[in-house]
Amino acid sequence: MSEARPGRPSAEEIERLLVGLPPRYTRVEVADRSGVPRELAERIWRALGFAQRADDAVAFTEADVDALRRVRSMLDGGLLDEQTVIRMARALGQTTARLAQWQAEIMIGTMLPPEPSEDDLAAVLGTARGLMPDFEHVLIHVWRAQLAAAGTRLLAIADVNDELVPTRVAMAVGFADLVSFTRRSRELGEKELAGLVEGFESRASDVVATHGARLVKTLGDEVLFTAQDPEQAAAIALDLVETDELRIGMAYGPVLPVMGDVFGTTVNLAARLTAIARPGTVLIDEALAGGLGDDGPYALHRIRRRPARGLGVVQPYVLRRSSS
Repeated sequence: MSEARPGRPSAEEIERLLVGLPPRYTRVEVADRSGVPRELAERIWRALGFAQRADDAVAFTEADVDALRRVRSMLDGGLLDEQTVIRMARALGQTTARLAQWQAEIMIGTMLPPEPSEDDLAAVLGTARGLMPDFEHVLIHVWRAQLAAAGTRLLAIADVNDELVPTRVAMAVGFADLVSFTRRSRELGEKELAGLVEGFESRASDVVATHGARLVKTLGDEVLFTAQDPEQAAAIALDLVETDELRIGMAYGPVLPVMGDVFGTTVNLAARLTAIARPGTVLIDEALAGGLGDDGPYALHRIRRRPARGLGVVQPYVLRRSSS
C-alpha cells in the first residue's frame, strides 16, 4: 500500500503554522475582550493592512486579544495617544508586509523547482516550521539594533537648541540609477531581470551600510540613500559607481523625514541631478561641493549651469577621486 502524500498545504494550514493559534473570536468579540473600543480596534487592523472581516467571521486569535490589550495598556498609561498608535500601526503593517512578501519570495524561489509538486509545496511549509523560532529571535534583535541606529542618527543631526526630533534636518541625499535598465529589461527573461534588480539592490545596500549611512528605499533600477555629511555621501557615491554601471546625483540641504522616507527641495534636486548625469559619473550640487572643499581625497569639476525642472538653473559639479 503506497504512503499517503501530504498534498498541497491549505491556507488554513499555513495560517495555523505561522500564527500558532486557532481563530476563536469575531472582530467585535476581540475588541470587547481586549477592552479597546471597537472603532479604534478596527482602525488599528486597517492600519496594519488587514482586510475588514464580516461581523460574524471567526478570524481572530487569543494572540490578537493580547496585542490589543497591550495597546490599551499603552493608552491607559499615557505613553501613546490614539493618533500615535494608528501611525505606529501603519508603520508596522507596511514594513512587515513588504518584509513578509520578500522573504516568502526568497523561500519559494530557492526551494521550489520550476514545476513543483504538492510534496515540494509541503516541504516549504515544513522548512518554515523549522526556521520560525530562530528567525523570530533574529528579527527582534535586528529591529532593536536598527531602532538604536535610527535614534543615534536623529540625535547626531539635531542641533542642541532644536527639539529632540527636528522637523527638518540637514543631510546629504543621493539617487543611484542603474544605466540602460529599460533596454536590459527587454533583453532579459523574468528570472534574469529579477536577479539583476536584486543584485543591484544588495550591492548598493552593502555599500551604504558599510559607510554607516541609510538606504531609504529601492525603486527597482534606482536606490535612494541619505548620509549625515558631505564626506560620507561622497565616499558612498564613489564606491557605488565602482560596483555597477550607474549614474548618481546628490545634494545637501534641509530634508523633511516622514514615514521613513525623505522629502523636500534637496531630494528633488538630487533626483534632477541624477537625470542629467552621464553614465558612470556622480553629479553633486553646489552646497555639497562646498561641504567637501578643495582639499582632501575628492576632485570637483564644475560644469556648465543646467536648468532643473521646477528648481530653476543649478550649478552641478562632477565628483571624482583625487589623483594626488
